[in-house]
Amino acid sequence: MKITFRGDYALKAVLDLALHYGKELVTIHDIAKRIDAPAKFLEQVLLELKRGGFIESRRGKVGGFLLSKAPDKITVGDVLRFVEGSIEPIACVKERYSSCRDIYKCAFRKIWQNVYKATSDIVDSITFQDLVLQAGVAQRASEYSI
Repeated sequence: MKITFRGDYALKAVLDLALHYGKELVTIHDIAKRIDAPAKFLEQVLLELKRGGFIESRRGKVGGFLLSKAPDKITVGDVLRFVEGSIEPIACVKERYSSCRDIYKCAFRKIWQNVYKATSDIVDSITFQDLVLQAGVAQRASEYSI
């Protein structure tokens, strides 16, 4: 699995919206500034996330973006798979893969299946609410520096 700039910005944008969930609409320029992303490129990413049902937008003077559902209902894996596609490290990980003649004697297939399972287990178990809580802990820790 390789995470592109598009995937990285998508994850950061969803986290930014999760941090503001239930508070206010967030403008594209505010998100772009906070996640250090080009606004034009971020606009494309946000439209993609909107098509995927992760976010909504509101037009108008007080318009902006918000999450379509609660942060505890969206996992990192949901966003990654939508934006980046499959997170399998190699095609032969799939159960019904048949394009390789050596699949049954391949010494590496089990390794790649384990990598895929471990990766999936991690990204599918972390919600954006978990990340919001982690960000809050990090924020509070920096406030108590001596």
